[in-house]
Amino acid sequence: MSIKSKFIAGISVLALAGGVAGAVPASAATPSCGSGCVSIFPKVYSGQSLNAPQYVLDVLRQGAKTGQPVILYRTSNTDPAEDFKYSVQGTVSDFYAAGLVSSALALHYGCRTVHHRATCLNAQDDTAYEIEYEPYGVASGLCAGLAATAAQNEGVSLQGCGVSSKTVWIEDANAGDNPVPPYYAAINGSDTNFSQPFVLTYPSNGFPTDQPRPQVRVANLTGFSAGVENDNQLWTGVTGILP
Repeated sequence: MSIKSKFIAGISVLALAGGVAGAVPASAATPSCGSGCVSIFPKVYSGQSLNAPQYVLDVLRQGAKTGQPVILYRTSNTDPAEDFKYSVQGTVSDFYAAGLVSSALALHYGCRTVHHRATCLNAQDDTAYEIEYEPYGVASGLCAGLAATAAQNEGVSLQGCGVSSKTVWIEDANAGDNPVPPYYAAINGSDTNFSQPFVLTYPSNGFPTDQPRPQVRVANLTGFSAGVENDNQLWTGVTGILP
């Protein structure tokens, strides 16, 4: 049985509303993917309304294969490249128990139980999740993640779900903005830099319609100690079908 299968069998999947950055019902994805799909976007491209983001997470050229770059592109209800679902949801300690994140990461972002005692440096057990690519609602087994351990400017691409910490994202409760729903920084599960973690980032020098399309990356969280993050590092999501 795969790690993912063991994990799904071993924990209760959280409600969608508890997923990345408190995603709320709104408009996103294709009709075939439906209300279960989510469109994910950074605050910098949130538009005038949370229900109408300008640009959302997208798979370059709709390529459902390992290593295909993840980009941002304009919202559309006919573009299956924007169809994503929360593949697995839980807490950092759940992912640690499933062998998908390290003990060091669990120590900083989750409370793991050792000999009936909670061992953690975090005030709470942060939410963790995977984001699976599901064009037209069909599961691909591929998730937005990294090909290598998180490092500055490592590109986000499609990788096998449930295989390693590289496809795990952590909703950082200590870094975010709080409208309804809130925006959060998303720390990659393979992160080893706990003073300035590597988070989901849209390149500040790029624009979604540029050619070649700028790839979503991970980069050190800016303003971490000051509590003021850049809008290209704060993310949220909306569910449903685009108008």
